[in-house]
Amino acid sequence: MKSSVNVIIVLSLSVLIGACSGHKPVATDSSLTAKPKTAKRVERPVFYLPPPGQWTVQDVLTTYGKNVMGRLDHYFAKANVAYPPREIALIALKQEKKLELWARDSGEFRFIRDYFILAASGDAGPKLRQGDRQVPEGIYRITQLNPNSHYYLSMKINYPNEYDLLHAEQEGRTHVGSDIFIHGKDASIGCLAVGDAAIRELFVLTAQTGIQNVKVVIAPHDPRRYPLLPNSEDAPVWTPELYSLITREIETLSQKSRTYNIGQSRQSTGYNNRDLKMN
Repeated sequence: MKSSVNVIIVLSLSVLIGACSGHKPVATDSSLTAKPKTAKRVERPVFYLPPPGQWTVQDVLTTYGKNVMGRLDHYFAKANVAYPPREIALIALKQEKKLELWARDSGEFRFIRDYFILAASGDAGPKLRQGDRQVPEGIYRITQLNPNSHYYLSMKINYPNEYDLLHAEQEGRTHVGSDIFIHGKDASIGCLAVGDAAIRELFVLTAQTGIQNVKVVIAPHDPRRYPLLPNSEDAPVWTPELYSLITREIETLSQKSRTYNIGQSRQSTGYNNRDLKMN
């Protein structure tokens, strides 16, 4: 009996051993046993701002360009002028403490908006010499954009221009001054200070338009209200001629525009002190 049981056990083990040895190894899924792959690290560009004093004009455009376009687009659309325009003109009125922005594509100049002039030292009358603290009067161009100004941002005008130099030479005046800017903040020594928010818009717009396409007209007051006349007996003899040129230039810029309202309140378009403090 025992021998029969032993035979059965031996035969059973033989079958089992044969069955195990006859099977091919089961293929394993490498995806289950392999180590998970590490995802590649994607290097994303980091927005870098250089330290103060090392900005470029492009840095200003990169930082503020989109915001400025969003702020100005409404004004340009209302005036039916593309943004940025082909040309712009800035009319600075010393007595009114106002800086008007005009622009055009292919047609006439159209009024876009105006800004407060927060500071403009001196009185009515042209600038004659270094240190007289006068804001120049005349027809000028923008020659340089300074993204590292002590007054936040600034735009240099070409005073003294050919007209200024001609009369200085005729009168024997030297050291007529230079470095006249439209800039931020609210202090002025012969310059036009319009505050940080305003100069940010004007700086970006000028850069996008091209400084060669920007004109600046500076007048003692608005000649569309009443005539420009010398305010002193000591004014240079050529002052009436200068004022005639300024008047003609301003009237040429604005006479065809239907959007300019001579009685318009600056409060409706100019920045106020709250805007300045916020920026």
